[in-house]
Amino acid sequence: MASNLLRALLQEEEDDDDDDYATLLAIASLEEHHSSECQSSRRRGSIPRHAVIQRNRAEGHERLFHDYFSESPVYPAKLFRRRFRMHRPLFLRILFAVETHDSYFVQKRDAAGKIGLSSLQKVTAAMRMLAYGVSADSVDDYVPIGESTAIESLGRFTKAIVVIFGDEYLRSPTDEDTARLLAIGNGDEYLRSPTDEDTARLLAIGKQRGFSGMLGSIDCMHWRWKNCPAAYHGMYTGHNHTPTIILEAVASYDLWIWHAYFGLPGALNDINVLERSSVFSQLAEGHGPTVNYTVNGHEYTMGYYLADGIYPSWATFVKTISLPQGNKRKHFATLQESARKDVERAFGVLQSRFAIVRGPARSWDEKILKNIMQACIIMHNMIVEDERNDEYIDFTYDAAEEAPTISVSHKRTIDLCEFIQNHHRIRDRQTHSQLQLDLVEHLWERNGGL
Repeated sequence: MASNLLRALLQEEEDDDDDDYATLLAIASLEEHHSSECQSSRRRGSIPRHAVIQRNRAEGHERLFHDYFSESPVYPAKLFRRRFRMHRPLFLRILFAVETHDSYFVQKRDAAGKIGLSSLQKVTAAMRMLAYGVSADSVDDYVPIGESTAIESLGRFTKAIVVIFGDEYLRSPTDEDTARLLAIGNGDEYLRSPTDEDTARLLAIGKQRGFSGMLGSIDCMHWRWKNCPAAYHGMYTGHNHTPTIILEAVASYDLWIWHAYFGLPGALNDINVLERSSVFSQLAEGHGPTVNYTVNGHEYTMGYYLADGIYPSWATFVKTISLPQGNKRKHFATLQESARKDVERAFGVLQSRFAIVRGPARSWDEKILKNIMQACIIMHNMIVEDERNDEYIDFTYDAAEEAPTISVSHKRTIDLCEFIQNHHRIRDRQTHSQLQLDLVEHLWERNGGL
């Protein structure tokens, strides 16, 4: 446009020698206007048309370090745990592991030579988003970090957590874990040395239960997907009348989540999820934990999970009795429904610790949501392990107050016939009914027929 105006102006003024000076002034003015328009249209930040904010990153790092990580921090340990959802040593362990795994979290200088964000700032921003469920823009007021950088930090942080700690804190129960779970479920004896620091706690909990062979409780949780693509709405919308993603989990008495299967659409029910889940894959392949116990004079070789009424009548499930008749069955139903709440409590504590899985999911990518969910479960288990011996644990985070070594052994590959036999053993309805009857008698006798 400016070039056309220049040609028209020169055409009009070429025969007028007296106005040469005015012509030159007009040309210079138009050129200056055109140059300013070109400069204003250039990108000056990481996102087009976004304002460039001069953040003092060094000052922000010093403030964060002085507030929480110095020898004499401004905020005490109680407030650190409330705001970061864990004790400071555990947070620093995660921070150093993530920084070692991904060089993105190492503090560097940008192309202009300015010092970049520290690993402390990036991880803190990611943790605030996970803990409070807030948007990326809202953490900028305390941690001087841009919206796009905060989103990238969250994605890289959750992915690193899954890669580094997933094998240790999302594992199936080992033989030692199984022995501890069985001892607590039985409530009559313990299988560990009396000198173990948690023996007294295990016995105290075990006396309140009588479910020999129980390995935990199983259930599903729905996470609302706010930004579900319109093309997927029908598949992900179920009885909640809004798109959701399902998490199937197995949890024990201490809120440890032993199994997590996430990603199936919300239109499915618990049975459909179970058919696609890997919860019994190792057991069907002959690699499940060794479980041997006796109830009411009958021997059993497979552990079981407490479940609600929608689950099928398999040998690996113990369900309550609908409309129980008689004191024995009523007593069994009361204890089963009480113990089965372990997984519900685990869901509640998980959502309390990490509000991002309590509120609506705002990401468009299901893979990112899977990393977020798995990372939250892994850190939840790490917190459970870290605080296992604490006398009092506070889960009311919303109050007004402010790489492990894993030994891997070769597993035998079973033949097809043995796999089919294990598959039928898991789904045996007769064993399910017999086990339920035996537990009814066992719990009634154990409580003195009250």
